[in-house]
Amino acid sequence: MNTISQIRKLIQSVSVITPLGKKEIVFDENQKHKMSIDIGNLNLSNFNAFDIEIVFTIPISKFRNHDYTWITCPVDCVANQYSPKIIQLSNGFFVQANITNGIWEVNKNNARVLLWRFNPEMSSPMALYLGSKYEKVIVQTEQNFNFKEHPALLFISNEAIEISRSKIPFSAIAVFTDHCDFDTALNIALQRTFFKENAIKISKGFFLNHFSKRPDNASFQNDAEELTKWKEDGHELCYHSLSQSIKSEKDSFDDFYCFVPPFTDVETWIDHGYQPYNLSLFQNRKVANKVYEDALQQKNIRTLWNYIDSGTATSGVINQLNVQHFTLSRFLIGNKDLYLIKRMQLMIKNIIFHYYNDDALLLQYKSTATHFKKLFFQKKAGSLLPLLKNAFKLSAAILYVFIFWKRSKIKPYKLAKYQPILFKHRIFEKEFYIFQTLEMVDFKKALSKKNIDDLIEEKGMFIAHTYFSVPMSYHKGRMFATPNTIDTVVAGNFNYLGAKIVNNEIWNPTLSELVEYWSNFDTVVLDIDLNGVVFVKNKTDLNYRKVK
Repeated sequence: MNTISQIRKLIQSVSVITPLGKKEIVFDENQKHKMSIDIGNLNLSNFNAFDIEIVFTIPISKFRNHDYTWITCPVDCVANQYSPKIIQLSNGFFVQANITNGIWEVNKNNARVLLWRFNPEMSSPMALYLGSKYEKVIVQTEQNFNFKEHPALLFISNEAIEISRSKIPFSAIAVFTDHCDFDTALNIALQRTFFKENAIKISKGFFLNHFSKRPDNASFQNDAEELTKWKEDGHELCYHSLSQSIKSEKDSFDDFYCFVPPFTDVETWIDHGYQPYNLSLFQNRKVANKVYEDALQQKNIRTLWNYIDSGTATSGVINQLNVQHFTLSRFLIGNKDLYLIKRMQLMIKNIIFHYYNDDALLLQYKSTATHFKKLFFQKKAGSLLPLLKNAFKLSAAILYVFIFWKRSKIKPYKLAKYQPILFKHRIFEKEFYIFQTLEMVDFKKALSKKNIDDLIEEKGMFIAHTYFSVPMSYHKGRMFATPNTIDTVVAGNFNYLGAKIVNNEIWNPTLSELVEYWSNFDTVVLDIDLNGVVFVKNKTDLNYRKVK
């Protein structure tokens, strides 16, 4: 049987699914080794998401996993833009995407169907704070579907190609983004020395202006010399909004529109507090998208974070690419050393904030906490009824999880299912990068030797959301044991991590360095010759290799 007829027999149908419905596509059956999917006439600019459904005549037997190993399809399989898009059919054929855009998904209950998904719900989430009470709402980013070529499937009988997420080929990646809420002139100098000793680079948030409820809060206005040394040591400086405290709305926007960047290459913005000019809040102030976009472009800002974490790092939870790290079961195991009441408090919080991540439940949780304080600490009897009402609804949702615990405990969190780490968002016309983080507050657990070894073994990655200078004693595993000393266990963990970085087992870029390298994924194109050999069609800085 020749290759053309073989491919024709492998594909039952190809359809595009949009909010308007499902439309089958007539594909060219006469391309040897390749099936192009022409989406040029589908007016995809009218939609913010669509799927391509490919139904094979035989099952998918293997799926190339995020750790560059083969897994079988009795489990749900997902590959995001930065993971291999390669499957093997039950007859031995490899099938590979020609472009990295989108997400591949195979449901364990139907191993003949491959979904090639573009911006499905929760794959590129953003947080918005709306209304007078700043109610948090999760929305999907707006995206342009500008591909280098039409999506295509490459049918390979021998070797496929997989691309490395890391500049150090097929290694783990560790990125640190630090929030400067508690930074002082003293502790940022100590941090910088500590990271230099351990050969670790971070993306360091800073306040441009000294306007703070804390008189000793560090800022570029007061501490430019020390923050400049961070840059000289190879770290990246990132705006953590512009000030620690909030000015009047007029003064806040005057600062935002008129500030002068201290350096030309400060490209990253990390939302802080309820600053009205934040990405998560500017629409609440009726600022036009074009006006906001122009302001960011004028300041050379291209990458933003706005209050989205995949989960919280703990023992066994470190790799943002592994959805099994973001389940209630894994979180419970990671906190088994805590006393029962504390475990239950953290579990309830994770159920509400990560498992459900439902706007209504989040409001009920906050309302319950508010009325609890008013009733028991402020002795306001009027809070009893709303407390009971909200507590009842919360209790019902939490009880449901425990009743169906066997199923619930292994279900990935909503904001982790599609491994969202770095994705694009169109504000008006231009697209900006949005990054999602892993909350990292306990450096004893999060950066234990086992977690670091697991990260290396899985070729995994994280973008940590940290507060290196947090002083509060209830933050277990914090960096500073005292205002001027580093905790010895934490120091040992960073020393071990630094040794792995020096040994090229982990790539430790700044966030901007990661974005620069990963931006190549948008442009790389694979193709296949008449002999069925797959190759990289265009020049790229990405590392790649052949795989069987």
